[in-house]
Parts: sequence; structure tokens; C-alpha cells
Amino acid sequence: MHIFLVLLTALLAVIAPADISSQTVIDAGKQFVLGGSQRGAFKVAAHNVGPVPVSIAERAADGTLTERGRLEPGGRAKLDFGRGAAALIRNLGERQAKLDFKISGDVSFGMGMGYEGLKK
Repeated sequence: MHIFLVLLTALLAVIAPADISSQTVIDAGKQFVLGGSQRGAFKVAAHNVGPVPVSIAERAADGTLTERGRLEPGGRAKLDFGRGAAALIRNLGERQAKLDFKISGDVSFGMGMGYEGLKK
């Protein structure tokens, strides 16, 4: 039954893509990676609901890294990311970061989400 629900959810996502709302936690010394292999552009509305600031960067499809800014606790930002780009939300603090996201645009199967350690 669980597999059926997962497949049904995936099918509905292809048929009628919709915005994604998510609350994400990022451990100290880690970064949350959103996107990276999607066919189209996407937008992120972020709200830092945690106790530590985070930095936001864009990793373009060609690997170029561009710093996009810093989001203080309580802060909000709306950012656009290009085709094949990834948003990198980095927790540079010593406590867990917490963010609310609303993601729109190309939120297809190519919209990857995961965590990476920060490079020293």
C-alpha cells in the first residue's frame, strides 16, 4: 500500500506540478542543496525561523558558485534560480538552523533535495 501511495503521489506531481512547501532543518556544519538537475528555473521563498543565520549561494549548471546573501533569524528572501542550478543554504553556526521554504517553478522529478558537508 505504501508503494502505491508513493507512486500515485509521483504520478500526480508529473500530471499537475504544484508548489512545494517545506520546513527544513540544517545541522551545524552542513548545507541543504535544493535542485541541481531540473530542466527549468525555480523560485524559492525562504523564511529563517531558526536561531542562527544562514548563507545562500547558487551553484549554476556549469558548477560556477555565486554567493546570493545572508538570511538572519526572522528574515525572509525571495530568490530565482536558473535551469539546472542548485540553491545552497549553508548553516555556518554551531546550532541547528530551521527554515520554511515555498518552492515554485520546475518542481519536477529533477528537483533534488539533500545535504552536504561544508568544505573547509
